[in-house]
Amino acid sequence: MNALHIPLPPVKIAFQGVQKSYPAKHASQAPTLALDRLDVAIRDAEIVSVLGPTGCGKSTALNLIAGFEEASSGAVVLDGQRVEGPGPDRAVVFQQASLFPWLNVFDNVTLGVRCRGVPPSDYTPRAEHLLDAVGLTAFAKHFPYQLSGGMQQRVQIARALIAQPKVLLMDEPFGALDYQTRIFMQELLLKLWVEFKPTVFFITHDVAEAIFVSD
Repeated sequence: MNALHIPLPPVKIAFQGVQKSYPAKHASQAPTLALDRLDVAIRDAEIVSVLGPTGCGKSTALNLIAGFEEASSGAVVLDGQRVEGPGPDRAVVFQQASLFPWLNVFDNVTLGVRCRGVPPSDYTPRAEHLLDAVGLTAFAKHFPYQLSGGMQQRVQIARALIAQPKVLLMDEPFGALDYQTRIFMQELLLKLWVEFKPTVFFITHDVAEAIFVSD
């Protein structure tokens, strides 16, 4: 009997011999090598976690995918094209929610698409659906100071997903949350992944978290 051949999804993100160095602050010091000859292929709709101690280059790798920084040598490739800067096909979720305190939840979620000129008839149904998906429909008119840390992170995830990004970059997004809220957020991430199927690059210090959320 022949085994059923299931083709692998295409490669979404590729690090090709990537090196990243930061210049020394003083002439007597050597440059800081953050990444050295990194070769990684991440396939479409995978959730890939990056583990490691502080200073090992995790956030540098994320910033290279996001287009916030450039590699010193080698290339970061997204959908076959070299990453040369930020774009709406990638969204970042940071450890701190970084919401605008003068905007309510709905306006925080929709700020990016409104700034890009997307008409309300397009973004309003998506925003309402996302707020329902993250359990914040009843809090759409609340302001950040009225929300718990976990709720603020849910707002940030909804804001990241409203532009329908192909890639979701998450830099220790649940690291500042208490244990029970963290478990809830991990389950929420998987629920949202099932619905929206982004490729997820997830940074964490927690081995158990990486095992739970990752492919």
